Amino acid sequence: MVRIALDPTPFHHDYDLLDFPDVTARLGYEYMQLTPHVDFGPFFRHPKADDDLVAALKKRAKDAGVTIPALLKVQRISWPEETQRVAAVRNMKRIIELAVELGVDTLNTEFSGRPERSEDSEDAFYRSMEELLPILEKEGIKFNIDPHPDDFVENGIEAWRVIRGLNSKQVGFVYVAPHSFHMGDQAEAILPAVGERLGAVYLSDTFDHHKSHGLRYITNPPGNAVRVHQHLKIGDGDVNFEEIFGLLRSTGYLDREDALLVSNVFAEDEAADEVSRYQLEKIRSLIENA
Repeated sequence: MVRIALDPTPFHHDYDLLDFPDVTARLGYEYMQLTPHVDFGPFFRHPKADDDLVAALKKRAKDAGVTIPALLKVQRISWPEETQRVAAVRNMKRIIELAVELGVDTLNTEFSGRPERSEDSEDAFYRSMEELLPILEKEGIKFNIDPHPDDFVENGIEAWRVIRGLNSKQVGFVYVAPHSFHMGDQAEAILPAVGERLGAVYLSDTFDHHKSHGLRYITNPPGNAVRVHQHLKIGDGDVNFEEIFGLLRSTGYLDREDALLVSNVFAEDEAADEVSRYQLEKIRSLIENA
């Protein structure tokens, strides 16, 4: 059965961490992916949760009838500077402990290196994973990675090669639809190549920044290295969701019991309730028609 999860990021400013399960249930979702949050696991920093907070979150989720299938935590495990890389590995070890305490068997993350130092970042990634893989394997935690815009690897096929190079089925791929055009707009190549190692799919829309001969977005000064993308509700951008869901069906992902689809719209916080409900119905429709 496909699990459709809410990314509660749009609600971070209006609700406390422990309220997220209730919000998730109220919006009609049975699953919630816990994303970086100041009270639990902030971006790049050491996690701030203790045993009492984990226990309280587990209880609130159970009471709300909401399951947490995965944590999304981002640490600089591919950072080319050793001080930051070592700190990231230490932080990620603690995140693994928190996942075990929560009863969560999946961590989704990013490479978090630098594109201008891609070779150094790739080397840092493999060194970090030498430490993390034995722990992930011991605890039975799946570790899925998203090639994020402005990372040392953005192209989806190249990212899969880096992941494959670990030679561990404990590590998989996150296909993030709003990153489609940074990944090379090649779902038809990426999804079959990744196959059973696809760990999660994030669903929101974005505009193709390559259109209008590269002038859809104008940044100053010209030629700077910014990356532009959005997390819009499905249908508001250029992503071909019918193609993606067709591929998810043909590759067998939608038939897997552990399939995880995450609604992650960040562009419309002012209408977060309405958008979250829309996303749930739209995703269900895309599954049904795939």
